Formats: sequence, structure tokens, C-alpha cells
Amino acid sequence: MQTENVVSSRVEESKWYAVYTRHQHEKVVASSLAGKAFGVFLPLYTANRRWKDRVMRVSLPLFPGYVFLRGDPGRRLDILTTPGVHCLLSWCGQPAVIPHEEIEAVRRVVEWRRNAEPCPFLRCGDRVRVTSGALAGIEGIVVRKKHSFRLVLSVELLEKSIAVEVEGAVVEQVQPSHIAIERTGPAGPGWTESRSTAWA
Repeated sequence: MQTENVVSSRVEESKWYAVYTRHQHEKVVASSLAGKAFGVFLPLYTANRRWKDRVMRVSLPLFPGYVFLRGDPGRRLDILTTPGVHCLLSWCGQPAVIPHEEIEAVRRVVEWRRNAEPCPFLRCGDRVRVTSGALAGIEGIVVRKKHSFRLVLSVELLEKSIAVEVEGAVVEQVQPSHIAIERTGPAGPGWTESRSTAWA
């Protein structure tokens, strides 16, 4: 598993946002935004893909179509004019902030280098906390896949989830959290778009 994770010192304490990219433009967008001195986080995972008569290992985004960034949200034009960027996810006309805890949980899973992969977004189920090991303190929803348990981590803003294999003995149940999200707008359920034409 790999991650593109470029964070400039000038934006180290900034809030996290997300841009929605054109199809298969995540890596290009991440590189371009990093070149503009934005902090960038593009979590990747490794998967097998078959081409004709061979199978290749490729690095794919854990959140297809999205790149996380931190920096001055007032630089919207710099963001929206980046090749491959479709829109900046916004809420009530302002860039929507992604909780630092969600980004940190994803980062720790990626750095742990276990078999994380995208999975369907979940809102219900037993919410658990990892009690020991490299992921201690991280909370998510536990699901069973064949003979193993997987911890599902969600980024609420994107309504996207990833799953990573964990041992049932290292998790404990916590009280479920209920988050109400209003759904409007075409950029993804509950969110509006900020396009480059609006800021020119």
C-alpha cells in the first residue's frame, strides 16, 4: 500500500478540504496542487488488475475521484483552475471542512500497510474502537468478511468508506454516533459544487 502525502510546512496546521476530480485524474491533481504549495493527501492501495494475458499490481485511490488538501481556502481560483479538478466540495457556499480525526484515521491505516480497500459507505452497525496495536484509539464500524473481521472507516463529507482487516480480540464496542446530514446538490449527496466559472 502506498500514499501520496505532501504537506508543506506553511499549511501544516490548516484545515482539511476535499476536491472532486475528473475520472482517473487523482494523481495528476494531487501533484499539481502540491506544486502550488497546498498540503495534499492522496491515500492509495495496491490491487491486481488484468490486462489481456497478464496481471499487474497497480496503485489506486482509496477514495476514487477525491483528493484531500489543506491550505488557504481563499485560494479557490488556484484550486479550481488546476487541471483535472471538477469542484471544491462546499457547504452553504463555504468550503466544507473534513474532521482532522477522519483524515488521521485514514492516514494511520495507510501507513500500517495492511489490506485496506474501498468498501460501501455504512452508517449503521456496531461501532467499535481498536484497543491495542498500531491502530489503537481509531473508531469505526466492524463487519465480517468470510473468516475475518474488517474495520470500516468513513469520511462523512464524501460518504465514502474504506475497510481494513483487524482481529476481533483488539476491538471494543462504543456507543454509536448519529450524524444528520442534509442532502442537496449534485456534487455528491448533501453537498454543493464550487466551479471555476463562479470564481473567475
